[in-house]
Amino acid sequence: MNWSNWIYLGAGIALGMIFRQLFVRWLRPPQASPNVSSSSSPVAPLNQQEMPPISQQLQQTQLAYEMAKEMSQFKGGFLARTTHELRSPLSGLIGLHQLILSDLCEDPAEEREFIAQAHERTLKLLKLMDEILSVARTEHGTNKLDIQARSLAQILEDVHKLTYMLAANRNFPLQLLPADPEIYVLTDYLWLRQILISLIDTAINQMQEGSICISSSTVPTSNFVNIWLDVPTHAIPSSEAIDLIESENQPAIDQEKAALSPGMRLLINQTLVEVMGGKLEILSSTIAKESPQEISRLQISIPLVIPETELLYQEQK
Repeated sequence: MNWSNWIYLGAGIALGMIFRQLFVRWLRPPQASPNVSSSSSPVAPLNQQEMPPISQQLQQTQLAYEMAKEMSQFKGGFLARTTHELRSPLSGLIGLHQLILSDLCEDPAEEREFIAQAHERTLKLLKLMDEILSVARTEHGTNKLDIQARSLAQILEDVHKLTYMLAANRNFPLQLLPADPEIYVLTDYLWLRQILISLIDTAINQMQEGSICISSSTVPTSNFVNIWLDVPTHAIPSSEAIDLIESENQPAIDQEKAALSPGMRLLINQTLVEVMGGKLEILSSTIAKESPQEISRLQISIPLVIPETELLYQEQK
């Protein structure tokens, strides 16, 4: 083997060693230099890349949990109220039947009278159950709402006509401040009218003195209109416990009337307003200008019908 072959052999061995080192270095994972800061690294560590999305997911999960917990408490309070509302007239029925079964009636005429009272209370109890069931079906979606554009002024005028005599018979002034006839709201006319009548009727039954004022106002910063019922503070059952399971002093229900309590009616009306896309709130009490009486405001927020020209303007913005 001559000298040229030795040269080729040496060059081949050298090139092989060079390619081997390059191949090994390519397979080895990159290591950060101690003299170079982490901010200059072209690829951020894995935990720094994934932490923001994971943190956002945790926050969303926490928010969903809090909302589910609040809704669960609301449903639990609604169930507790419903159970209490139905338990009182049912207890009266049991008491009447116990008198009859224990032969405590003086004669057949008195026994027949107790049976008639029990039958009457059964019908009233059935009416209460139908009312609660109707609200539950509406909330669930079984009873479809007729959501249409309705004149707010017309709704308030109809409510005033149907409740004016109720207030007049108790010598309570009922004032209606006319609404703008051009304001239309998206609502179920029958349900909204019934809610307003129920709130006014409940306030009249709870009032000792004072007056009621019905008014409305649009909200410039949102697509809602507010319906205000200004009533005496003592006419609102704001002090009634929400959770009747833990309440020691539970409000008693009149066995003769067997009607829903003011707190239950307020909760039902709040549920119905929320189903229609609105909100029912009790605002802080104020002092009336003409009298030293404390006034509380029931505020119902209902979606406002936006004219087409204004809607196009908002979409262009």
